[in-house]
Amino acid sequence: MAILQKHGKISGPDLVCLKETPSDTIGDAGGHQKNWSEHNTNWPRPLARVWTVVLLLGTCLLYCARVAMPICAVSMAEKFNWTKREQGMVLGSFFWGYCFTQVLGGYVSDRVGGEKVLLLSAAAWGAMTAFTPVLAHFCSQPIFSMTLARFLMGLLQGVHYPSLVSLCSQKVVESERGFLMSTVGSGSYLGTLVIGGAGSLMLDLYGWESVFYVSGLLSVLWAYCIWKYLLKGEGPIITLESLGRGGPRSKLSKRHWLRLFKQPAVCAVIITHLCTASTFFTMLSWLPTYFKDTFPDAKGWVFNVIPWFVAIPSSLFSGCLSDHLISRGFDTAAVRKLMQFFSMGVSSVFTLLLCGTTTFPTAVAFVSATMGLTTFSHSGVSVNVQDLAPSCAGALFGMLHQQTVTCLVSVLQRCVCECSGPGSVMCWGSVWYVTPADSNVSCVCTPAVCL
Repeated sequence: MAILQKHGKISGPDLVCLKETPSDTIGDAGGHQKNWSEHNTNWPRPLARVWTVVLLLGTCLLYCARVAMPICAVSMAEKFNWTKREQGMVLGSFFWGYCFTQVLGGYVSDRVGGEKVLLLSAAAWGAMTAFTPVLAHFCSQPIFSMTLARFLMGLLQGVHYPSLVSLCSQKVVESERGFLMSTVGSGSYLGTLVIGGAGSLMLDLYGWESVFYVSGLLSVLWAYCIWKYLLKGEGPIITLESLGRGGPRSKLSKRHWLRLFKQPAVCAVIITHLCTASTFFTMLSWLPTYFKDTFPDAKGWVFNVIPWFVAIPSSLFSGCLSDHLISRGFDTAAVRKLMQFFSMGVSSVFTLLLCGTTTFPTAVAFVSATMGLTTFSHSGVSVNVQDLAPSCAGALFGMLHQQTVTCLVSVLQRCVCECSGPGSVMCWGSVWYVTPADSNVSCVCTPAVCL
């Protein structure tokens, strides 16, 4: 589904946050573009490349910290005698918290700068991750403390992606946003692979506490390095005064939001983001069941690792391709539509082909192609939000992401599947991890553990 945007590379006005003057209209792009550029200082290319690598690492650590609990869930359930439903309650509480801070995180980022929000939130959820074993051991009710800890983790991590979008719209030129967002987006796949492999190894050798300690402390170290070397020790303090002055970045009002949602381009982005994210996460939740039912003798690590290895270079390629086309003079809106067409249109073809697959290698190939093409959305709808409303991109993306997460939380179910023996896997929701080979857990799947 293409994004029906009328504004291209030359005429890319900010559709909201305009000053309310008698002559202010949506079509009057020139004056506003000048006003916006006066207050917008983009990173030079070398600094932008440094930030790209740093944000990629931050997103990777974000997923390492997020997935630490699912990896350790089996061992913790045995330690604290949790039932399947209690285990599911702990795991699912993350998403309830994740729903509440999307818009707030984007709004604050638009006002004071996305780098400050990213730094403060990373330091907080990193410390929370490292402190989790302490809470579990010293609290008289571990099920309560772990549920609360996961809920707070969701609250703190919910600001990450809206802050990224806001930071990118404020500091990155239009022709380089695709590469940054696609590269940073690949950090989620990289983090899933890293914590799935390294976390399982640490779980075997040093116990489940080590997974939390390592992922949490590395996240805090990442936040410290940003503060020390990129922000030059500048205090990332967010005060009510800084939120109040906010400058030209995000002067939101009811009238501005109404004008925003009357734009056909914005309505198309909302529908596209909802369809893309919902389809992607539904597939992730369904694929493990599909492979286990269709190919019961297949090795789980094959269909849970290969698609992610394909997704990482595919995401990087989509960013390079979109930025290259824009730099060659192609219309920005047309490039965003092309990326989204591959993400939704072409990937759906491979999804439909799964219905008629008869061999395991063919099914893995189709799933890998689907996952790889889906990553093109990082250079499509995610960047298009920044093109439409650069000064309010964080709040707008937070609103889009919140409705998607809320929809998923209310509709989808997560399962906990545990199998013992060499080469066995543990599944939580959409991601499968290798469990200890000497585990005494029988092979059981509980699909009715609702979020």
